[in-house]
Amino acid sequence: MTTGQKTRPKRGPKPRIAVRRRLSRAAAAAKVDQQVDEQIRISTLAMEAAIDGIFIIDAQQPFFPVTYANPAFRVMTGYDRKDILGKNYFLLYGAEADPLIVQRIRETLLQGRSFHGELLNFRKDGGKYWHLLRVAPVRDAGGNITHYVGIQTDVTTMRQREQEIKQQREELLHVTRIGKLAEFVSSLAHEINQPLTAIHSYANAAQRMLPVGEAKLCEILQYIIDDGQRAAEVIRRLRSLLKKVEPEMKRFDMNDLIIETAGLVAADAHTRHSILRTSLDETLPLVYGDRIQLQQVLLNLISNSFDAMESSRNFREVLISTARHSAGTITVVVKDSGCGIPMQDMPRLFTRFFTSKPDGLGMGLPISRSIIETHGGQFGVENNPDHGATFYFMLPVSSGEAV
Repeated sequence: MTTGQKTRPKRGPKPRIAVRRRLSRAAAAAKVDQQVDEQIRISTLAMEAAIDGIFIIDAQQPFFPVTYANPAFRVMTGYDRKDILGKNYFLLYGAEADPLIVQRIRETLLQGRSFHGELLNFRKDGGKYWHLLRVAPVRDAGGNITHYVGIQTDVTTMRQREQEIKQQREELLHVTRIGKLAEFVSSLAHEINQPLTAIHSYANAAQRMLPVGEAKLCEILQYIIDDGQRAAEVIRRLRSLLKKVEPEMKRFDMNDLIIETAGLVAADAHTRHSILRTSLDETLPLVYGDRIQLQQVLLNLISNSFDAMESSRNFREVLISTARHSAGTITVVVKDSGCGIPMQDMPRLFTRFFTSKPDGLGMGLPISRSIIETHGGQFGVENNPDHGATFYFMLPVSSGEAV
């Protein structure tokens, strides 16, 4: 090297390393972004595929608009995407939802807390469904709530099953009570029958011992004998109803059975300040059935009519009528002037253990309909145009009686 000549600085690898480092960082950032995008894609797919309803609410808007709702949520609520997105979340509860619970959810969100509870909701078409609701706040890096995420699980089937189990338990309790009541009534009927037999015997003996001229006393004793026999017959039939015996199917005149039954309840009608009338078709053909079971149906319908007129200010009257419905069918109608049957009770009227009476068992009408259907007939009810209700049943006539 010549003296005085300047030495060139050597070009090292530093710029290349810096480029490589920049490229490496960019690649790493791109990879992270790709991973984040993949996580978002998988999370979105997972929410879309979830069987629970998932929704997201914008917490920074005052009316809590829905920004996302997965397909399960839309199916559960019955609303389309256009009905949900951007709309107030609380409008999805419907007008019939419990306002206290809806308000509690709203207050919980306004306070920035989570909600967890089970509640009744309504679909777009008005159908009811129960769901378990869990709502939690979503916070940003600064701890501010930006959104709420909610999960709804449909528990309608579970609720219905619980209701069925509860109803079955109540029915079992009722059946147990009825069984004990049947035992008690059967025992009571046996105990009452003994003094009635004694009264009947003593009255007969006294009648024989009276002098011939004591006609008035003989008449009084005859009343005692007749009433004693009637009471004994009622008890005998009561015990027959409680026994598990096969029905005694015979041909008989329904008009005669109605007249006999009216005689049994005459005293009850007088006590209740009610009138019991009959309008019977004298050309009615014979029917084939069990007199005791069909009399049980009549007694139950008449008793229900008396109960329905208990608080009525109208003229209290029960009308029992018979008529030919067709060549092979007769109709028996029990019409009262009572309070009628509320329309909301009509679908449950023949459900076991359903009753509107404070002391009722709710078994009379289901048993009555079962008896009529066992006889090959039909049972029905309707409210009268003015007031009161009409129960009716149709029975096939005895073989060979149809004209």
